[in-house]
This record gives sequence, C-alpha cells and structure tokens, in this order.
Amino acid sequence: MLPSDAQDTPIVELAAWLATDPGRYALAWEQARLDEAVSDVFGFYAMQGGLPQLDALRANRMAFKGYVAESLPAEGLRPNWNAFVVADLEALPFDAQSLDLLVLPHTLECSSDPHRLLREAERVLIPEGRLVITGFNPWSLWGAGRMLGRREPFLPAGIQPLSPARLKDWLKLLSFEVESGRFGAYVPPCRTDKWLRRHAFMERAGERWWPVCGGVYIVSAIKRTVGLRLIVPPWKKRKASRRRAAVAAASREAHSLRAARAWLRWRR
Repeated sequence: MLPSDAQDTPIVELAAWLATDPGRYALAWEQARLDEAVSDVFGFYAMQGGLPQLDALRANRMAFKGYVAESLPAEGLRPNWNAFVVADLEALPFDAQSLDLLVLPHTLECSSDPHRLLREAERVLIPEGRLVITGFNPWSLWGAGRMLGRREPFLPAGIQPLSPARLKDWLKLLSFEVESGRFGAYVPPCRTDKWLRRHAFMERAGERWWPVCGGVYIVSAIKRTVGLRLIVPPWKKRKASRRRAAVAAASREAHSLRAARAWLRWRR
C-alpha cells in the first residue's frame, strides 16, 4: 500500500474522528460499557482487535492481554497489553479455539470483508468463548446524514456502519448467542463539547423512549457448540432392540415365577 493510500484508509479516518469532541464523547461511553462487558469474563487469553484509543481489556482479569492489528499502537499506549501481533484481522494468525475473549471495537465497519472477519473470530474462540463488538448505529441521529446522502456526514466517511439487526443475524449463522446489547449516544450530532453536554439529558430519554436509536452500540455474544450425537448402523439398532425385548421378556417370566412360588407358600 502506498503512503498516499494509507492516509485514506477507514482506520485512519476513524482515528482522526475519534480525536474530535464527538469522538471523545463516544469513546467515553464505549469505555464504560466495555469495562462492564469484560469484567466477569474468565479464562487465560484475551485479545483486542484494533482501535488502540480504547483499552478494551482494562477491566478484565486474565493474565494475558494481547493486541492485534495491521500496525502497532503508539508507544504511550503499549503498556495496556502484554503482547502485540501485526497481522491482517481477516486472517488472524492464531490456532483454532485458542482465545477465551476477543474484543472488536469498530473493527467490522473498517473491514473490507466483515463477514470473513466474524468467521475468523468464531474459529479462534474456544467453545463458550466471548466476543464483544462495538460499532456505529446507522439508524440513529448520528448516522442520519449518511442515510440521507448528505455531502458532509457526521460519522467518518470511510467506514461502513453495520446495523445491529444485521450483526445479530450474522452472529446467529455462526452459532453465536447474543447475550446482551446496549445503545448509547442519543444526543444530536453536535460537533462541539459545549453542545454535546447541553443535550446530555437526552441519554436517559433515549434509553426510555427510543432505545434502539443510539449513535453507538455494544454487543456481547457467546460461542455455542452443538452437542454431538452418536450415529450407529441400522443393524446395531435392530440388535439392541431385540436384546432389550429379550431382557424384558425374561424379566416378566421371572416375575411370574416369583408370584407362583409366593402363592404356593401361602397355600401351605
């Protein structure tokens, strides 16, 4: 990739937007929700995929906390993790069923193939492993500019927001069970901290009156595995059924013999 191309990538555009007042507002909400989502997840290996502006594993108590992305985080942010992996998130360099927790903050909407990225997440997570995802809600005041085709949308232009409904459908196809989800940032698309704070009262009103219209969301899902069922040949089933019938007949015969003996003793 040429340096000029790298400047226009969705990740770079998102990083620039997160440095603005609304970006910091969204980060504060997501950080608090991520702390709640990962605090009680136990295991050995936790991994965060991209977006170093968020310390998604801060409240988790696992011994190993790693970071994987296409580039290393800034020097000042590196103490948040134990190890770093530079790799394509759509081809994670981890063994199958090797992670207990995987957090993808705004990773899907910056990916050129989000469904492939989800398949990779399903592959590397252990059974009953946890997947936590954050993203922008296109069906919100923040996403309205993009939906209406405005020239200057409020959200970064390079990203492709994924609706929570579609995300849940994809997770269900990959045998994930959505355990919890939450929306936030119900304030209007204001570009200054002053006006964001003035409309902060809309957070409580939004959760009560239009709960699925928040500007950002978080989804927590668990990887479920279907139980195995042993399939035996038909001739084994017939043999087993005949054996059960013989045992039942012998049991009835023994019961009748005991009853006859008891009747003879009573007559005597």
